[in-house]
Amino acid sequence: MSEFKALFLDRDGVINVEKNYVYRIEDFEFMDGILDVLGYFQEQGYLLIVITNQAGIGRGYYTEDDFNRLNDWMIQQLADKGIHITQVYYCPYHPEHGIGSYKQDSFDRKPNPGMLLKAVREYDINLDSSILIGDKESDIQAGKKAGVNKNVLLNQQNDNHNKSSLADVIIHSLMQIIDL
Repeated sequence: MSEFKALFLDRDGVINVEKNYVYRIEDFEFMDGILDVLGYFQEQGYLLIVITNQAGIGRGYYTEDDFNRLNDWMIQQLADKGIHITQVYYCPYHPEHGIGSYKQDSFDRKPNPGMLLKAVREYDINLDSSILIGDKESDIQAGKKAGVNKNVLLNQQNDNHNKSSLADVIIHSLMQIIDL
């Protein structure tokens, strides 16, 4: 029996405000409520694991070094507030718009479950007691394919285009996840 439970989080649109291909520190803005959410789940014993498609790397908009620089900064900002990110998994590939070796269909690219399954193996995660929060249907599909128990779609626009979502729960602000 797996030991640990995890809170899986998409990055852009869940941890930080979605802007086109965020890779610079000056463009990174934490989402309202994310610090409270991360702190709450950390206190409840969840591992905090980020799973993020980073097609901007594959498209040539920024480099893996750019991504790693921002990622290290984000992790440090959270650590300074007492929040420990267990791991960040990212997929730089894109099947159509990738350049050179980045043009490939990867098992890690959501909606595929590769990043989640890596985390399960590396951290002995029990998916029955784990939660995923994403802001796109591809996040939810990856969670479902991996076997995550509760897949939560963050729909801040409060629009109805998610009526056909596979999500177990749809929330309109991050703080609603704590009430679940």
